[in-house]
Amino acid sequence: MKNNVLYLVTGATGFLGSTITRQLLDRGDAVRAFVMPRDPAVRYLPREAEICYGDLTDEAAIERFFTVEEGQKTVALHIASIVTVNPDYSQKVMDVNVGGTKNIISAVLRHPECQKLVYCSSTGAIPETPKGTPIHEVNSFDETKVLGCYSQSKALATQAVLDAVREQGLNACVVHPSGILGPDDYAVGETTGTLIKIINGEMPAGIDGSFNLCDVRDLAAGTIAAAEKGAAGECYILGNEEVSFRDFSKMISEEAGTRPVSIFLPIWAANIIAALSEKAARKKGEKPLMTTFSVYNLDRNNVFDSSKAKTELGYRTRSYRETIHDEILWLKEAGKIA
Repeated sequence: MKNNVLYLVTGATGFLGSTITRQLLDRGDAVRAFVMPRDPAVRYLPREAEICYGDLTDEAAIERFFTVEEGQKTVALHIASIVTVNPDYSQKVMDVNVGGTKNIISAVLRHPECQKLVYCSSTGAIPETPKGTPIHEVNSFDETKVLGCYSQSKALATQAVLDAVREQGLNACVVHPSGILGPDDYAVGETTGTLIKIINGEMPAGIDGSFNLCDVRDLAAGTIAAAEKGAAGECYILGNEEVSFRDFSKMISEEAGTRPVSIFLPIWAANIIAALSEKAARKKGEKPLMTTFSVYNLDRNNVFDSSKAKTELGYRTRSYRETIHDEILWLKEAGKIA
């Protein structure tokens, strides 16, 4: 076991968590993976990972997860959360993302052999600045200054981590990933789903907005680097260059050899369609095809400054084209596209 450190990874079956787990195992580290009971994605984890089943809201399960033999050192990487694009308040999201994080903080403080906590927050927890102004790290978080239940939950949880650093001596730092892209997305998240739709010609129109997406392999490496080099109480944005939906779509069609999306709606038109879609969906009790919140996320300031992570952690990002090329290869190998 490398340096006699056991990495405790929550959310280990998720897109980022599973990539972190594989990278740690590949370099010879030991990993204990915290996995939801009956999670079918556990079959995708390398067999070298030690599996610990439990729920973030179950303090007894978290205690089992943190308990190790005497002399064993640990580092906790708290990656797990409920991700939702629905902006409406959800008690479950708050219980898991905020309450679960507080349970992890308490466990780290109870276990002196746990040398450090890295909390995976989100760029969504950082208040948006006007367009033309890059978004930098902040040192305090206010859920009333961000939009959507997910971002609000991450703001509350991030502040809980920083409070524990300042008030209880917790050795912890925070990473803020932007969007996530790349191979090995077995659960087919929203971005991967969009990529598949574009390749299959199932997206009749795009929206004239932008994203900020990172290769999952770069995010994983950045999170591991934060465990090794991140300073207590510090936050690190793990972002990429902003990319327009038009350019993103064009790169996908070029790499896949398929027809690109030809129609792009202006933001104002997309907002009208989204509002009508939401109204119709409410009447039918269905999920809307497009939401005003998803349009906002394409219209908002998506320029994040990762220079602090690059300087202090050695964080690096590969090009969108390389990531898209690799993800398309994986989608074909996994049988998710023809």
